Amino acid sequence: MPDEPGVVARRAACFARPPQVLAVSGRDVAVAQPLPPERPAEPPAGAVALMAPVAGAGSHPAGGGTAGITVVAEHGTVTAEILGLEVARVVPGPAGEWRLEVGVGRYDREARAEMFPGEDTVAALDQAAAEVAAKRRPGLAAHPANTLVKERWLRAVVVARPDLVGAAHLEARPTARPRRDLSVAEPAPAVGVLTDGTPVTVVCSTGVDLDLVPTAAELRQRDAAGSRLLLAVPAGDDYPVTRRLAAALAEPAEVVAVPSDWARRYPE
Repeated sequence: MPDEPGVVARRAACFARPPQVLAVSGRDVAVAQPLPPERPAEPPAGAVALMAPVAGAGSHPAGGGTAGITVVAEHGTVTAEILGLEVARVVPGPAGEWRLEVGVGRYDREARAEMFPGEDTVAALDQAAAEVAAKRRPGLAAHPANTLVKERWLRAVVVARPDLVGAAHLEARPTARPRRDLSVAEPAPAVGVLTDGTPVTVVCSTGVDLDLVPTAAELRQRDAAGSRLLLAVPAGDDYPVTRRLAAALAEPAEVVAVPSDWARRYPE
């Protein structure tokens, strides 16, 4: 689904020489006006409370709980992730109550609910987390567990190892828009401070993503206006077009090539 003209205009305005964005409606054409930055919706208290035991169980270098799970509140939803990959989500039940569904993405959750009605969700979550953790590793055969949302995997590593981008501390922030599908890449942001105390916004991506630079600039504006902006990509993915676009911003960004073995840098 394409972004509305006002969103595109907002991102375009981040460049030193912003392109003009036109809004077309039937035969009418007008210059699109930038919309103000959108604040991510807060998740319902009931959804947060249901996931609280998972967040508080155990300990993990990245701040997660049971079996290395990290609980993520983003755009009004609460999910459990293993290295950036969703393994469970809190969803509303038919009677308005909240319930935990286990699975990698919506289709997996729905299939599991059909196959195992009434299962112990805590045990199911531990099982799913262990299975994903075993497969979300470098050097293994391609599998959804190690190919989906790799930009969030990279962010999980960078948050756990902020030194990889010259930071002292980083905290994950919501994406620019709600994720539409686990197969669709969406730049993954974090905010924090560099080792010299400078505020920083770090936005992670992998592969070729021409939306990375304007999206990252928008995220800096939303979460930490005026901070230094770093675009973290794996070595080899720091393409010239990304560097040129980063330099073309009104407040230029820097491209940081994370070592190619970044997936092995996650602390055990």
